[in-house]
Amino acid sequence: MEIDKAIRECDDRRLKTKYNNAIYVIKRALALYSIEEVALSFNGGKDSTVLFHLLRAGYYLHESEKCHSNGDLGYGEIPFPIRTIYFESSSAFPEINSFTYEIAAMYNLQMDIIRLDFKSGLESLLKANPIKAIFLGVRIGDPTAVGQEQFSPSSPGWPPFMRVNPILDWSYRDVWAFLLTCKVQYCSLYDQGYTSIGSIHDTVPNELLCVNDSTNSGEKFRPAYLLQDGRLERAGRAKKYSSSASAKLHTLSNGLKSENLHRKSMLTASIIAVGDEILFGTVEDNLGSSLCKKLHSIGWAVSHLAVTRNDVDSVAEEVERRKSTNDMVFIYGGVGPLHSDVTVAGVAKAFGVRLAPDEEFEEYLRRIIGGKCTGDKNEMAQLPEGITELLHHEQLEVPLIKCHNVIILNATNVTELDEQWDCLIKLTKSQGLLELAEPFVSKCLETTLFDVEVAQPLSKLCLQFPDIYIGGYRESRHGHLVIRFEGKASIVARDMILVMEFAFNASSFGVYAGSIAGRSSCRSVVQEFPSRCVL
Repeated sequence: MEIDKAIRECDDRRLKTKYNNAIYVIKRALALYSIEEVALSFNGGKDSTVLFHLLRAGYYLHESEKCHSNGDLGYGEIPFPIRTIYFESSSAFPEINSFTYEIAAMYNLQMDIIRLDFKSGLESLLKANPIKAIFLGVRIGDPTAVGQEQFSPSSPGWPPFMRVNPILDWSYRDVWAFLLTCKVQYCSLYDQGYTSIGSIHDTVPNELLCVNDSTNSGEKFRPAYLLQDGRLERAGRAKKYSSSASAKLHTLSNGLKSENLHRKSMLTASIIAVGDEILFGTVEDNLGSSLCKKLHSIGWAVSHLAVTRNDVDSVAEEVERRKSTNDMVFIYGGVGPLHSDVTVAGVAKAFGVRLAPDEEFEEYLRRIIGGKCTGDKNEMAQLPEGITELLHHEQLEVPLIKCHNVIILNATNVTELDEQWDCLIKLTKSQGLLELAEPFVSKCLETTLFDVEVAQPLSKLCLQFPDIYIGGYRESRHGHLVIRFEGKASIVARDMILVMEFAFNASSFGVYAGSIAGRSSCRSVVQEFPSRCVL
C-alpha cells in the first residue's frame, strides 16, 4: 500500500512515530466497530486529507492482519468502504468543494453530502444509519479539541456517537511532513498562502507567507508548507473582539451610565498578579502600574488590577471573573516548575480544560534547558489543552502563552516586562495580536484648595465633559490636592480649553477657576502621557 510504504521508507523518525500511533488508533476503532458503524468526516482541509489517507492505510493493514497475509495484497484488492460525510456550505471556498468531489471520484468514496448545520446533519445521519463512531481530523490547538481524547464520546446535547481522533497530537509540521512525504494531492488553496481554512468570510492568506514582488502589483504568497512556525497556523483567520458591551465595565464614565456615552467600543483589559510574596508584603509589585501605563499608551482602558494567591482555585476564579468582561486579561507571576507556580493550571481550570503536553513548547524548552528538560517529567511543557497559542518572537527568550483572551506573561521585573511588551507590540503590527487604538493622555494640576471647595465644581465639570475622566487624590494627608484629567488624546486636546473656559464663565467656579489659572492658591503642573504638557 503506497501510504504505508512511503512512511516506512522515509527518514523522518518523528513522522514514523506519529504515523504508527495514528494507525494504532484506527485499527483499534476498526476492531471495536464494524465498517457499517464507522464514518469519516471530511471537509477538504489538510487535516482531514491526512486523516483520509491514514484511514486508507489503517483499513488496508487491518484487513491484511485479518487475512493473516505477509505479502502485499495490493490496494486494488481492498476497496475503501468507509462511509464519508461532507457538510457542504454556501460559505465554503469553491476550491474546497472542487477538491472534495475530486477526491470522492478518484477513490470511489461512498459520500453523504449534508447541507444542514453540523449538529442537525449528524442527527439526521445517525437516525438513518447505524453509525456509532466518526473519525475526525481534530488536532490539539483546534477550538473544537478542548477536552478531547483519542476516543471521546460526543458532548451532552449532541447525538450519541464516539469521536475518534487519530491525529489529535499531530502538529502543523507533522501534517505537512505526511502530505509531502506521501506525495498526495491536497486543496490548491494551500499553495496560495492559506494555512488554516475556514469559511470565505473569516479566512485570508497568511501574511507571514507574503512575498514582495516589485514586478507585479498583486500580492503573492508562498505555499503553506513553508510556514516556519506552525504555532502561527491560524494567523490567516480573522480576529474579532468581543462586542458584548452590556457585560463589560467601560471605564471613564465619571459615574454616568455608560450607554449614554460613545465609549461603548472602548477596549478594556484586566491585570492579575499572582504571588503570595506580594500579599505577604515581602516584595513590591511594580509590574501592575507599568502595565497600566503601557495599555493606556495603545488606547486600552484598565478596568481591574488584582493580586491573588498562589492557589489554583484562586487564580481560576479571578481569571474566570475577568475574561468574560474584558477584551483581554494579562496575568503574571506563578509561572515555572515550582510547586507554587500554579498560574498556567489556574488558567486551564478557568476555561474548563486540562493541562496536556505541548510538543512544540517542550522542544523549545529542551533547546534552552538541555538535559534538565526530560520527557513527561517536564511540567513546564504542560499547557491548557486545545486553547493555547505560543507567542514567539526572536527577541523573547521564552515564548509567551496566550489562551483565547488571556495572555500569560513571564516577566519578573519592569525591565523584562518592557522587553516582552515591545515584542507584543511588534507581534501586534505583524499579526494583529492586539488592537491599537488612540492613546490615553493624562494631565494633572495641584491646588491648595480643600476638597470641600472643589467637590461641587468638579462634579459639574464631570457632567459637562463626560468624555474626560476627572478625579483627585492627595500624595499626603496635608499635601496638595492633585486633580487629574484623563482621556483619549484628541478629546483631551479638544476639551481641555473648553474646560478652562467653562470654569471661568461659571460663577460657582470662581474660586476653582482662579486655582486653575495659576493664581495665588494654585501651581501648575506636572505630568502627561505620552508627551509632556503644562496647562
